[in-house]
Amino acid sequence: MNFCKKLKAAKEFEIKNQVLRSGTSIGANIFEAQGAESTKDFYHKMCITYKEALETGYWIQLCKRSTLLPDPGELTPKILSLQKLLGKILSSLRGEHSIR
Repeated sequence: MNFCKKLKAAKEFEIKNQVLRSGTSIGANIFEAQGAESTKDFYHKMCITYKEALETGYWIQLCKRSTLLPDPGELTPKILSLQKLLGKILSSLRGEHSIR
C-alpha cells in the first residue's frame, strides 16, 4: 500500500491500480481459501492466489527495471518469497491429495 502511494505521487495511476488490485487480491484469496468447502476448493483458491502473486511480481519487476517508475525496494524479495511459498503449498497439495 505504501508503494502504491509512491506510484500515485509519481502520477503512475494505471500501474498503481494494477499493483493495488493484484497485491490486495493475494490476501483476500488466502482468507477465502481458509473457508474452503473441500481440499479441491482450497486448492483452486490457492491457485488464484498464486496467479495474483505472479501478476504482482510482474508489476514490481516492471517498476524495478524502469528508470521512470519508483523503486519498489524491499517488495522485490518479499514477493519472490511469497511466490515460492505459494508454489510449495500448491505442490504439496498436488502430491498429497492427487489434485490436478
